[in-house]
Amino acid sequence: MAAATKVPPGEPMSMGQHMLDKGAQMLQSLTPIKQMSQHVCTFAMYSHDMHRQIETHHYVTRVNQDFLQCAVYDDESTGRLIGVEYIISDRIFESLPQEEQKLWHSHAHEIKSGLWVNPRVPEMVVRPELENLTKTYGKFWCTWQTDRGDKLPIGPPALMMSPQPVDLGIVNIGLIKKRDYKYGISTDAIKRTRSDLSEPTHLNPRADYWVEHHKGFAIDVDDVEMKKSAPFP
Repeated sequence: MAAATKVPPGEPMSMGQHMLDKGAQMLQSLTPIKQMSQHVCTFAMYSHDMHRQIETHHYVTRVNQDFLQCAVYDDESTGRLIGVEYIISDRIFESLPQEEQKLWHSHAHEIKSGLWVNPRVPEMVVRPELENLTKTYGKFWCTWQTDRGDKLPIGPPALMMSPQPVDLGIVNIGLIKKRDYKYGISTDAIKRTRSDLSEPTHLNPRADYWVEHHKGFAIDVDDVEMKKSAPFP
């Protein structure tokens, strides 16, 4: 698909809008954006339809040692913001209610198999980070399903799952080859270098819920009665 067809509908930016953006960049701090410190490329599947697999680009902000937040794009160049992922340590994950844990996925396989990569960053540089990330869990909501051709964010958000070494969790080899060619890397070679990465001693079975229960999650939009405002005193 040509890059031009990926642009959402709308008129080109005006000169005034360009000037406003330039001025704002000089006058405003934009601190949350500047705190994004990593670009990660990996893959994900829709919980309600695991046959649909996508390449994703995560721009990561580290909030603390136990919590990361990611703005997720469908491509490094076109920059369509398709969702958000939150990543927490196993310690935090174990404190969540059991029903909430079902919405999260593990990262151990995704990282050890070489699917999770930091483009253009040497493995030796990211190695300490990977040691920690194998023990984390993520919750990823997709708000813009560009893979089905949506020109705008349509409908409710979709819960996404991570690659796993079984059944529908195995990433299509064509997607991997396309990504490898783009960045000049070998996922298989990266996998071999990560063979000695430590793994969690225990993966909570309520994460990656679909693996054991063969059930996904989907969101429906319902009409509800609005709460009435309390009268002012």
